Amino acid sequence: MPFDIDAVMPLLQEHFHRVQTPVVDFIAAKTHDPFKILVATILSARTKDETTTTVVNRLFGVVNTPDDLERISAEDLNAILFPVGFHNAKTQHLKQLPAVLRDRFGGAIPSGIEDLIQLPGVGRKTANLVRAMAFGLPAICVDIHVHRISNRWGYVHTKTPFDTEMTLREILPEKYWLVFNSYVVAFGQNLCTPRKPNCTSCPIYYHCPRVGV
Repeated sequence: MPFDIDAVMPLLQEHFHRVQTPVVDFIAAKTHDPFKILVATILSARTKDETTTTVVNRLFGVVNTPDDLERISAEDLNAILFPVGFHNAKTQHLKQLPAVLRDRFGGAIPSGIEDLIQLPGVGRKTANLVRAMAFGLPAICVDIHVHRISNRWGYVHTKTPFDTEMTLREILPEKYWLVFNSYVVAFGQNLCTPRKPNCTSCPIYYHCPRVGV
């Protein structure tokens, strides 16, 4: 039986509003600032949400614009970013960011995927998430949760996140593109975990084939 995405999405929406919001969604709702959404997304890579939340709250106490990011010393920035994964690389990327924005995009955060991936520390996952969260434009962000769970549902049959993104672009109704990552990430963090998913409490239990579970 094909996976019924239209039946599942309202259930995931209900679950999303009951649990803690993923950090980038929180920053987007709180600030509506493309710069802060971009920075939070870069910092969230390979870092737990609770850690990212603590760090961005500290960072945005002193950095609110690309100019602020340029003025802060690399040493001070790295001290703030220390708890996040790959903090040295992320410090370097953020210090490079203002010049790239100024030289290539007139100081503004671009909204196009091909433009966003020109920014330091930005790959397709980050670019898609920023495009959706900061600009409300159609994008499909595939992180490890989306890749893993889409395959667990049998909705896709893919080996890599890139393949998952390309497949979802073909089969996922566009009306779900802006919220798909948010709903699935919250679902993956709270219920559909990599090991021992909490199937007995799952709102989509009767829709899910539980591939590999």
